[in-house]
Amino acid sequence: MADATAKAAKTNRRSGRTASREVRRRQLIEATIESISKFGISGTTMTTVTGFAGLSIGIVNFHFKNKENLFEETLRFLADEHRDQWRSSVEKAELTPEAKLLAIVDAEFHPQICSRKKLSVWFGFYGEAGYRASYRQLMTEIDEERWQTTSALLSEIVAADGYPETVAEDAAATLEGLFDGFCLNILMYPGKFTREEAKRRIRDYLADTFPRHFEPSRETDNPKG
Repeated sequence: MADATAKAAKTNRRSGRTASREVRRRQLIEATIESISKFGISGTTMTTVTGFAGLSIGIVNFHFKNKENLFEETLRFLADEHRDQWRSSVEKAELTPEAKLLAIVDAEFHPQICSRKKLSVWFGFYGEAGYRASYRQLMTEIDEERWQTTSALLSEIVAADGYPETVAEDAAATLEGLFDGFCLNILMYPGKFTREEAKRRIRDYLADTFPRHFEPSRETDNPKG
């Protein structure tokens, strides 16, 4: 632990002294992500965070007051980053509903979002009893917005081509489960289960459920139309 934090401190110390408030906050959040991914929630302290950031504990206290606030802001940073990623994927009006849906899938497993480092932080918060309430509150907001978006897109597909009405709601719920389950697989089985494998399986599920709008990934990665 000491070697890792000392190395990071040496790398970041000079830039940390002259950085703006926003840059320093981001630096501390990224250091928190690094620390949690290596040492877990319980093993992450103000000392490990400042070591990775190359900053003093006084700087952390100035920006975040205490460790609990720093942890919650780190979780919110990850949640906002995740939401911004998929939101930007569906704002292009020229895309068809199925193309937007596949864009959400791609955003979910984007390397910047779905890295093992960040996944370890997400699941670390989920497994830590003291932070589980904050995790659930924040993720309820994020998941609900994404679920409503995918449900609306699936409803457009259903209405356009005569699928049973209940399929859209069921498919949206299934997608949420696949997102969470595949992210856990990526974290637990590095080298055996990849982001590309997750996207392929989800696209094959969509092709099975909506065969007139999606083709299996083994044939093509693009939706029909």
